Amino acid sequence: MNKVTIKDVAREAGVSISTVSNALNNVDLLLPKTKEHILQVAEKLNYIPNQNGRNLKAKEAMAVGLFISALRGVYYGVLSDTLHAECRKLEYDLYIYIINQCRNITANVLGRRVDGAIILYEKTTEETLTKLKKSRSPVVFLDRELDDETISSVVFDSFRFGELAANYLISLGHRNIVHVSGISGNYDSEERRRGFMHALRNASLDLPPENIIEGFFEEEAASRELKRYLRSGHPIPDAIFASNDLSAIGCMEALREEGARVPEDVSVIGCDDIDISKMMIPALTTIHTNFEKQGVIAMELLMDMMKKGKSGAIKKISGELVIRKSCMRRIAD
Repeated sequence: MNKVTIKDVAREAGVSISTVSNALNNVDLLLPKTKEHILQVAEKLNYIPNQNGRNLKAKEAMAVGLFISALRGVYYGVLSDTLHAECRKLEYDLYIYIINQCRNITANVLGRRVDGAIILYEKTTEETLTKLKKSRSPVVFLDRELDDETISSVVFDSFRFGELAANYLISLGHRNIVHVSGISGNYDSEERRRGFMHALRNASLDLPPENIIEGFFEEEAASRELKRYLRSGHPIPDAIFASNDLSAIGCMEALREEGARVPEDVSVIGCDDIDISKMMIPALTTIHTNFEKQGVIAMELLMDMMKKGKSGAIKKISGELVIRKSCMRRIAD
């Protein structure tokens, strides 16, 4: 099958070649409707743009791409800083793409604007995965478990983190427990909830659906949703496991506003062990996950595929319980 050209895209879209070029290069001269139509046609035809600028003269772009859907929060900052530091050691540039569509991944990776990619985008489609595999472009995922000749994954052992949290709360005698989850469909959120519920079931405990609150990994959202839960008539729980520390901190704020004491009335445990967790009053019990290690391993795997021709692999990062002051043994009624 012949390679799809920009002329093919122009013909199919019913526009000129220059109009296609403007759309693909995000030149602000087109109506949004026209631009969207052209991009959809390019996606349908699986059009791969020519390498740009210096890539035409070089075998490598000397750049790694980080594809993410947001750059807000401690995790994204630490991940970006760690990857940038690792790239500098190797004399690579780090390009950060904040995306909301899969075609931004394929355009930049298949178009060879970067030599390899690190992807943290829960909306990555099977079609995109197929294209990445066929292109043999080195890719490391941080939000799913995949391995192929040129695809690796570095994920947290979030199922185990959920188990650790549940087993600790159970050991303290807590029975009426609320779980504040992250984002629906997010790998770490789903795995932490699965592990948590698995450990509860093993202890013959139930987690009713109404005791699962979506906190979106955000302090403000977790606080708001927990207050809504409590004000709807539910009793104050014995304990709360939040999917990350920011959510746990939001829960502590909500409990304080509702007149409940931590840990005397409610034990709270988070996950990640961000710097502020140890500064809270009371200091937050949490699970240390090691953001920096994920970034370092991701770069190691990417370079193994790019430079050494190694096949992809899946790496899981373990964690450990950090006991502080936000949890205490339940006093029997």
